[in-house]
Amino acid sequence: MLSGAFATIGRHWKPLIGVALTLFGAATLVMVVALVVAASAVASQWDELTSGSSDSPDAAELVPLAVAFGVLMAIGMIVYLLASAMMQAAVPVVLQEAVLGRPIRFGEVWKRAWSRVWSIIGAVFLTGLIMFIGLAPLLAAFAGLMVYAVSLGDEDGALPLALIGTLVGLLLAPAAMWLWVRFCLAPTVVVFEDRRPVAALRRSAQLVRGTWWRVFGITLLGFGLAAMIGFMIQMPFQMIGMLPGLFDPADMGSEPSDGALIAMFGGVMALSFISQMISQLITMILPPLVTGLLYVDLRIRNENLAPVLAEAAAAQPLPEQYGPPPAAPA
Repeated sequence: MLSGAFATIGRHWKPLIGVALTLFGAATLVMVVALVVAASAVASQWDELTSGSSDSPDAAELVPLAVAFGVLMAIGMIVYLLASAMMQAAVPVVLQEAVLGRPIRFGEVWKRAWSRVWSIIGAVFLTGLIMFIGLAPLLAAFAGLMVYAVSLGDEDGALPLALIGTLVGLLLAPAAMWLWVRFCLAPTVVVFEDRRPVAALRRSAQLVRGTWWRVFGITLLGFGLAAMIGFMIQMPFQMIGMLPGLFDPADMGSEPSDGALIAMFGGVMALSFISQMISQLITMILPPLVTGLLYVDLRIRNENLAPVLAEAAAAQPLPEQYGPPPAAPA
């Protein structure tokens, strides 16, 4: 599975990387514009809120800041949800052609992915809702611990809430994980079989039945490998960003100017952004590819898909670099 995923990235890196860069570049641009608009909306009261005076700001003075922050968070969630959904649709689209050895262009990937993006969002939302039901008690327990810590033990109900939430969460977490693995193939089913979200969840459960542990292990390995590669990509950039903090301005002979500080922190932010972008490309491409290959593998094992793929590959001439199409079994 992993070798097939990396081979697919190697052969079809142009549409995969191109779609990912377009999506997350556009999402980042929207977030920057939203941040500038939100900052300009509260700029007139920013000095009063950060002046450090002894008088606490009135609640009315905090309303514009709270509204701007809430709108910014909502925009960020919507934008990145759309970007993630498009990637989860684009990767199976590329994989559809990759299993047949055929190339696909950026425009075709974008068109076919966009046609399925809303069904992908529905499938991801339903799967995430199932996971949230299992994690909600743990979130309640964390909130109880925070209230207990902030109140220094004055809130009598906070600690029991944390204990009960932890116990219930630990009991529900295995069931939530079991359901998530059963439904993890739903985004791929949406693209490959053109199904609606609920039908895709049912189809995923049908394919995973009897192979839960195998699907769990391969999926976990795919996510873990993507996270490890992303961390290894970010580490050098983070080390470079830490270099300015290793020097004392007094050792350099003079205090750095405001322009030098702005340039230094701007460079650190730019390096952090570049590392985040590269890491995100890996984490958003590799796991869906592994899941998509799992889908194809399960259909080959359980539904004799191999002859169908061979016939589909033979129906259209392949590029020379892919070699002749595989022969259908006798």
